[in-house]
Amino acid sequence: MKMIGLKYRHFTPRDWSRLFPVTAVLTGLLAISGCAGNTNVQTGNISPTDYITASPSATAAAAATATATPMQSAASGSDIIESKLANMTLEEKIGQMLLVGIDGTKLDTQAKRMIAEDKIGGIILYKDNISNLKGMVSLINDLKKSNAENPVPLFMSVDQEGGKVSRMPDEYAAIPSNGSVGAANNSGAAGTMGKLLARELLSAGFNMDFAPVLDINSNPDNPVIGDRSFGNTADLVSRLGIAEMKGIAGEGVVPVVKHFPGHGDTSVDSHLELPVVNKTAAQLAKLEWQPFEAAIQENADAVMVAHILFPELDSDKPASLSRAIIGKLLREEMGFQGVVITDDLTMGAITEHYTLAAAAVDTVQAGSDILLVAHEYGNEQAVRKALLASVQSGTIKESRIDESVYRILALKDKYRLTDQPTAVPDLTKLNQDITSWRSSLNK
Repeated sequence: MKMIGLKYRHFTPRDWSRLFPVTAVLTGLLAISGCAGNTNVQTGNISPTDYITASPSATAAAAATATATPMQSAASGSDIIESKLANMTLEEKIGQMLLVGIDGTKLDTQAKRMIAEDKIGGIILYKDNISNLKGMVSLINDLKKSNAENPVPLFMSVDQEGGKVSRMPDEYAAIPSNGSVGAANNSGAAGTMGKLLARELLSAGFNMDFAPVLDINSNPDNPVIGDRSFGNTADLVSRLGIAEMKGIAGEGVVPVVKHFPGHGDTSVDSHLELPVVNKTAAQLAKLEWQPFEAAIQENADAVMVAHILFPELDSDKPASLSRAIIGKLLREEMGFQGVVITDDLTMGAITEHYTLAAAAVDTVQAGSDILLVAHEYGNEQAVRKALLASVQSGTIKESRIDESVYRILALKDKYRLTDQPTAVPDLTKLNQDITSWRSSLNK
């Protein structure tokens, strides 16, 4: 697979055949806005800058529809999403850009308030939120029920990677680490792993998984990656990571690849402090970026951006707050049109150096769509208020918010998300399948 590196990408006819819905939607939107008669745009040879510099609504529609479901026409899908977006208040739109954590194992007042009043777009559950199977399903159902009056369903997300990063309760059979699957060097096994992870999540009512990990385990002193990675080569991580991504997506769960632009060569835990990677763009292109470029070529839906400072790319801001890394590298150079999600903004890498308000504004200006605020109601409030104030003051244009919310709505529509309740599942067959697959890795 050809990697695009840092040279500006000019799309080929093959690229445009894959992204046909973008052209169709753009043409329709230009006609609706009265611009079609004055434009020289032709669907056969449109360049990336032709749609990136179009009107805000056309930009948002074109970017998001690149990941829209093939089960509907681009025009009808765009019309539905445009209509939904047009009927949303600024407060509702900013709410969609927030994915938050909650306290405890039951629905509390603060969680209800974030859903009912702040119209948040999603929830992430951690180990502390999950006691047992029945309690987990009950909590997820209660969260969804609280969202019933809102027009957009919730992302119900979790970090379910396998190995040491597993959030599911003990009723589920254990899924081994990516490192164990990587040792088998079997793409089929990685694809099955993705399907099993997705089946776990769906059985409980989740619809988004922060997986697969596409970091390359190139630094033995790395305190946060290790066997969360499939291995120490770009080829292995790319092949198995994409297989897992497709397995997750194929079952109907949103996969979020992470941690762009690569967390494998760090020696500092970003939960505690800001890691610094002193590699040039050329060095990163030869290793760290390759799995992410490959995933983008395979239509990745969502990318999580890490809190890592890359001085050779941006000497001032970490990747998660950097326009050079998100807006230029990920969006323009690599051609990613999907949803960009920050790593948790309450991690030490951010809070030790920035206020949450400043970080929130910076990351949206850089090009992020969803801001992960994993801990404390007060932190969610601070981020929300900062974004509202920045739009009201003109620091961030509302059209910039619209671009992100269009992508979010399009992704939720693609996966047909709903807030329907889930029954407590019988895990017998799923656990048998996990056990059988796990045994096959050693053969």
